[in-house]
Amino acid sequence: MSVLSIEPRAVDDARVVAQLDRFARRIAATPPGTCAVATQVALLEAAVAQTCGKCVPCCDGLPKLADLLRHVRDGEAGPADLDQVRALATLARDASDCAIGYEAGQAVLDGLDAFADEYASHVGQGRCQAGVGQTLPCETDCPAHVNVPAYIALVGEGDYEGAVNMVRKDNPFPTACAFVCEHPCESRCRRALVDAPLNIRGIKKFACDQAPADRCATPPALPPTGRRIAVVGGGPSGLTCAYFAALMGHAVDVFEMHAQLGGMMRYGIPAYRFPRERLDEDIRAILGAGDVTVHANARVDARELRRLSVEYDAVYVSVGAHAAKQLRLENVEAEGVMSAVELLGAIGDGEIPDLAGKKVVVVGGGNVAMDCARTVVRAGAEEVSIAYRRRLEDMTALRAEVESAIAEGVEMITLESPVRVEVDDRGRVSALVTQPQMIGPVRGGRPAPLDARKPERRIEADVILLAVGQDVVSAPFEEAGMQVARGRLVADAALAAPGFDNVFVGGDCQSGPATVIRAIAAGKVAARNIDEHLGYHHTLDCGVSAPAARANDRTPTGRVNVAERPARERRRDFEAVEVEMTLEEARQECARCLRCDHFGCGSLDEGRTQYV
Repeated sequence: MSVLSIEPRAVDDARVVAQLDRFARRIAATPPGTCAVATQVALLEAAVAQTCGKCVPCCDGLPKLADLLRHVRDGEAGPADLDQVRALATLARDASDCAIGYEAGQAVLDGLDAFADEYASHVGQGRCQAGVGQTLPCETDCPAHVNVPAYIALVGEGDYEGAVNMVRKDNPFPTACAFVCEHPCESRCRRALVDAPLNIRGIKKFACDQAPADRCATPPALPPTGRRIAVVGGGPSGLTCAYFAALMGHAVDVFEMHAQLGGMMRYGIPAYRFPRERLDEDIRAILGAGDVTVHANARVDARELRRLSVEYDAVYVSVGAHAAKQLRLENVEAEGVMSAVELLGAIGDGEIPDLAGKKVVVVGGGNVAMDCARTVVRAGAEEVSIAYRRRLEDMTALRAEVESAIAEGVEMITLESPVRVEVDDRGRVSALVTQPQMIGPVRGGRPAPLDARKPERRIEADVILLAVGQDVVSAPFEEAGMQVARGRLVADAALAAPGFDNVFVGGDCQSGPATVIRAIAAGKVAARNIDEHLGYHHTLDCGVSAPAARANDRTPTGRVNVAERPARERRRDFEAVEVEMTLEEARQECARCLRCDHFGCGSLDEGRTQYV
């Protein structure tokens, strides 16, 4: 009779899992610019280590495949070897008994197609193609390429004004990005190899809290050039272009259709996330940086755009995406149905609706839907729900925004697709009728919802808010001769508008609705390219440099997160929800920076990505 044990048969499993957690952090911190072939080799080697030895295509085929890929990586393979790689990968995919083998084979096949140019360079030239090479993760992944290690070091040294000016070297909205940036700079932070990515946004916010942007002197403008630039749209992209162009010595006129500047930062982001007085700090600093004149309540139509293109040396169109997308639903025009853009825009002008006692349903799963839901909670709504046709984990909203909305009492009704709006006998909204969904195959990178064999659901509602996307008002610009594709204004890689010799376009109206930092990046590129177009090559000095790097503190330390006021308090007002970091927290977080600009690839030629 055998004796059983409660201990696992694999004695090292727990320790292996700990090592795999470490491996997962390494994968997450894969540096930008890494060779695609080298990445595929590393992933395939991991698959080789996992094979159980049962089936030949996996246990024998994958090691042979990995050996061939190593020869490709090292520039020692020819075209025939690539053919053999494809044949072995196909065999592993089609004949392996489990996912360890067939998924590894499919990954190699996908890579051969996705990175065909890189494979061709390795086989034909014996090296990576141009542009491949590690760069500084945080700076590269920031669309504006802000020198992140430098301003973190300045904060650590207590030079908060210097930190703000270091950010402004590439981004004139340090405060805005301290509050609302989606912080792509943190996505591949090398500190994850030790414990967790730095809270880069939180550190920036601490600096701006100590040194408000409008109290930090901007660099002096260069001598006047006599050139005039018109900026159409006073949002993050337009004002960024205006800021850098003015510092270069050009005279800038900003034409804004609203009464106040800020674009979607003012008319799309609620005040509890980004207080208006803090937005105004950035704007005041920008307007004081050079020769910038603002024309508010100025709508630019086709005739006006033609005039500007004639009277100004250059024009930058950055009108954003302020129009709401609509759903094709029965009774969508009923009283009580409105767009998220309409609601948030009105609140941006101080018109807060009275929703006391109302039942509100928000349709959508992005950040705008969360903003709407959390806003109507503060407007006194009795019940607030979000109806979304996919799963909670498929929402495009930041996870922190979803969690905050739930904490404030917003109900998430997932896997429900809107079918029609139900109205009462007076034509007012009474309910949103939805069709239950089930999750299906992955399409476009996300599992697609399918109609489930379940009865329709009725969600009672007094107000329905549609947060399903934004559109560009492109008709006036198309009438003026600008090219439009899929509702967006067309520009080349340098943001020049085809058909014009002095018109540039960027931001949401060109890329489609995106993030504040991407709009800022476009404005920065436009300013540089307009300067070159006008025959100049100005360089700007932010007046501050990075402190000398200290030795790394490699002690694993928890990441300091930016705290929020308790949900039961913050849901009652529009005051800022985030709580300022303490000095001790900020110093500890800054000390976690590994200064990759000094110790890593950032110290190498072309390891940095900077301009302007």
